[in-house]
Amino acid sequence: MPTGPKPTSPTPLPLFPLQTVLLPGSTLPLHIFEPRYRQLTVDLMTGTLPEKRFGVIALAPSADVEVTCLEQLKTIGCAAILRQASRLPDGRFDIVTLGERRFRLLSVDSEAAPYLMGTVEWLPDAPTTIPGQRRVDDAVGALVGSAREAYRRYCRAAWQQDDWTEPDEDVDVATLTHLLATDCLLPLEDRQHILEETRPLHRLRLVTQLLSREAGILATLHAIPAPPADLRRQAIEN
Repeated sequence: MPTGPKPTSPTPLPLFPLQTVLLPGSTLPLHIFEPRYRQLTVDLMTGTLPEKRFGVIALAPSADVEVTCLEQLKTIGCAAILRQASRLPDGRFDIVTLGERRFRLLSVDSEAAPYLMGTVEWLPDAPTTIPGQRRVDDAVGALVGSAREAYRRYCRAAWQQDDWTEPDEDVDVATLTHLLATDCLLPLEDRQHILEETRPLHRLRLVTQLLSREAGILATLHAIPAPPADLRRQAIEN
């Protein structure tokens, strides 16, 4: 029988709640101005926090009140690795992070540190199980082809040719699903659904369906979103 992913042992992780969903392999720029997250950035830069890692997790459902309990956050988030940091004259920071791996949030502590801390378990993908190697290759190849075509239809409907670049052909299936969704304007709940899906082939089907839906909407409305390069440059203020 297929087995699910096996979470790891509980691990402490500083948290950055946002009204967005970070996917593994995605770049996320952030503008840091709130004092507690300035301190988080300093701790990341100075090595106080090992491996420059913190957790990005979506708020559920609102950012109107202080986060103090699990119920205010989505269950599944994504670790972010600090890649670049620029300190501004007034003490704020502009940083660039990269999505790493998923986690399940087990508990939160709003008093142990200047910023929110969580206890998490890492959440890997489930193994792909289809009887027979040839059937695996055929099934995966067909799904990958459909997903890439849906991505192309979306990008052609949304942007100019120079505004997007398709992922390399040798990208593995588990990574491909996140990369195809990274630059596309999907609602938060759709991105959260992608993040939570631990079965790579199911996730590939989901991304194909969502991109096909969005391409159809764009073609019907003749609406053009911001190109992906602009999306990556936009800083999300905490």
